[in-house]
Order: sequence, then structure tokens, then C-alpha cells
Amino acid sequence: MKTNITYITALGFHAVLGFLIYFNESLAKPYFYIAVFYFIYRIITVADNKKTLEVLKACAYFVGAEVFFRTTGGAISYEAGKYMVIVLVLIGMVYSGLSGKGYPYFIYLMLLIPSIFVASTTLSFDANFRTNIAFVLSGPVCLGLAALFCYDKRITNEQLSQILLYMVLPIIAHTAYIYLYTPDLKEVLNGTGSSRAAAGGWGANQVSAVLGLGMFLMSVRLFTKSPSMGLKLLNALILGLISFRAVTTMSRGGVIAAIMTFLIFLFYYYRHSHTKRRNEVIAIFGLFCISLVLTWMVSVNRTGGLVDLRYANKDHLGREKGDVTTGRAELFEEELEGFITNPFLGIGSSRAKDQRIEVDGQGVTSHSEFSRTLAEHGILGVIILLILIFKPLDIRTKNKSNYYFYAFLAFWFLTINHMSMRLAMPAFIYGLALLNVTHEKRPVHRKQLKATTR
Repeated sequence: MKTNITYITALGFHAVLGFLIYFNESLAKPYFYIAVFYFIYRIITVADNKKTLEVLKACAYFVGAEVFFRTTGGAISYEAGKYMVIVLVLIGMVYSGLSGKGYPYFIYLMLLIPSIFVASTTLSFDANFRTNIAFVLSGPVCLGLAALFCYDKRITNEQLSQILLYMVLPIIAHTAYIYLYTPDLKEVLNGTGSSRAAAGGWGANQVSAVLGLGMFLMSVRLFTKSPSMGLKLLNALILGLISFRAVTTMSRGGVIAAIMTFLIFLFYYYRHSHTKRRNEVIAIFGLFCISLVLTWMVSVNRTGGLVDLRYANKDHLGREKGDVTTGRAELFEEELEGFITNPFLGIGSSRAKDQRIEVDGQGVTSHSEFSRTLAEHGILGVIILLILIFKPLDIRTKNKSNYYFYAFLAFWFLTINHMSMRLAMPAFIYGLALLNVTHEKRPVHRKQLKATTR
């Protein structure tokens, strides 16, 4: 009961926080600094055997809050979310060390370096070398360090649930902010393109991605951490509220990634459940479907049917759009061509964007981390991708009871292919897939036999 009260209090606190920051956006900066000092204090003062958990909870919180801080200008820099994860895992490495078996991720980090030297000779004269390199490599470096820290770290399933809760709390605040920012969607939507206004005044792709993460986390919580009917209904309601704002950003990537990832999670969760639990999972799935169907119906109504047209890949007049990828396929092909023409060391970090400035006059950034990695790193990029794809399977061979494993990897893969690594989110969630998650065994209470007297 106490745990449930704490959970509901945390939800309420963050919802109110989102409201307060909307009415006074200057509160976003103290919110950021208080969060930084709070988590670093916790990491330093907590017992040594709990430091890994505290580092992961801190990283999770800043991953969930990253887009909210960008939206409100609360962070010290645009890339603060990635930098915070990097700093926190480095602190964690000092305290709890690394697994020697994670050395391929050290090799991965080393393979990123040559692209910097190539870029020094290929980037145009007008390009800001430091800014461009930092923008492109901060995500991959964040992933490499998160992977090194997380690799084979042993945590319990209950502790992982705590980490995921810390990730969703700032998303609750962000969602509350968006509801106030755009209360009437019909006023701002006049087409089926992604809407910055409907996303709370920030890039719809990033907002859709982080709200999609919130959808996934609340869906997981509905199935794994809702012991009472009251909590089931509460979590289903929150899932619906987040899903509504995610869908109505009119950016599909985050929503599709969330749904696909959750279905993968549910498949493995169901497989690992005993018979009695499976019956409960089926019942909860009914509640889950009701929540999403109602959300979809409300979304269609509140947008005048534009959401329906958007997901059917049609314009506001109902005409079929030519490119379902909204230009991403063309960018993918251009970067593959860059790999083919420079197969050994690639074209250098950030050169793909720089080339588009030279040719088209605008620097459209890549949406696929895979094609960008191949183009900018060449044959080293192939090795990088092989490490990222196959090394996690080493953990899987030793711990097949972790029903989050494929869901986390799928979330990373889907996210980096619709928005590259603009956020720390895919990097950190990839790291979570490398944790050695154990399931708590319930204590067995044996009835003591009373001694008999003769």
C-alpha cells in the first residue's frame, strides 16, 4: 500500500510540475539543476552495493526529461541529455568498474575516432568543425559508454522496474505541459504533416519518440506493476493520455516503434508467465486494447479525421501521398552512395549533412543511424554495426529469462531508423538490454515441526 501511495504521489508531483513550468517556463532551469544535484548526491552518498542502481535511475530520469528540457530551455545545452548520461555512467564506472567481457564496446568507441580525422579534410570551410562533430558523435559515444557500464551488471527485475519508472516520470510532466500548450488541436492542425504546435512547440519527431517511449513504459507497467484494479485503471488512463498526445503530433515514428516494441515485450512476458498469470495477462490485454481504441477514436475526433488520414499516408484531401517515408528513403540512398564511393574510411563525421548544404542549400540531418554510420565510417562502420547487433546476443545466451531483452533492442533499432541518434534515449535503452536481469525468488516458508515429548 505504501509503495502505491508513493507511486501515485510521484505521478501527481510530475503532472503538477508540468503545469507549473507551462505557466512559468523559467522554472525549467532550476528543475534541471535540482535534478542534477539530487541524483549526483544520491550516487555519492548511497551504499556501494546500490550505486549501480542509482546511476541507472539517474540516467533514466534525464533520458525521459531530455526533450522536455529542450522544449522549455531548461538544460545548459541542447545536447545536455546525452552529456548527462555520459557523465553519470563515467561516475558509475569509477565506483563499480566494468566487465572485461564488454571490451568490444571499447573497440567500438575506438572505431569512431578515424572519422574525425577524415572530417577534418572533407568538411567544407564554412562548417563549424567542433559543433558538427559533437552533434554527430555524441549519440554514438553515449551508446558506447552506456553499453560498457551496463554490460553484465546484475540487477533484479524489481530494480529494473524502478529504473523504468524514473524514465517515465518526467514524460508525465512533459505530457501535462503539452496538454496546456495546445488544448485545442483543431486550431493548429490544417494538414496531415508533422505538427510542431501539436507537439508542444518542439520538433514533432523528437516529441513523438519520447511520448512513444512513455507509451511503451506505461504499457509495460500496466501488465507488470498493477496489482489492484485501481492501479490498472490508473495506468490505463495515463497510457491513454500519453498515447493521445503522441498520436496527435502527427509524427508516426515514435508511435509505431512503441507499439511494435510493446508487442515484442508482451510475447516474451507471456511466454515466461505461469498458467494463472497468463489468464490475467489476457484480461489486462483487453483493458489495454480498450484504452488504445478509445484513444484512437478521440484522436480522430479531436483532429477532424486528420490523424486517420495521416496514418493512411494521405493528405488532408484524402489523396494518397507518393512517399510513405517522407523523404527518408532518399536520404538513406544518398548515404549508401557515400559508402559505395568511399568504402574504406568513409566520408567523415557530419560530412553527409555538409554535402546536402553544398548541393541543396540546406543541411537535412540523417534519419537512419545505419546508413549514416556506413557513409561516414566506411568499412569501420560495418564493424561498428556488427558489434552493436551481435554482441548483445552474448548476454542473451547466458540469461534467457529476461523478457525485456528483445523489446529493448527493438526499441533501439526502430528509433535509430526513424530519427537517428538525436536523443540519448536509444543509446541508454540499448545499454539496458545488456544488463544481467535476475528474477527474485519468493522465500519458502517451511512449517517447523514441534518436538514431541515422550
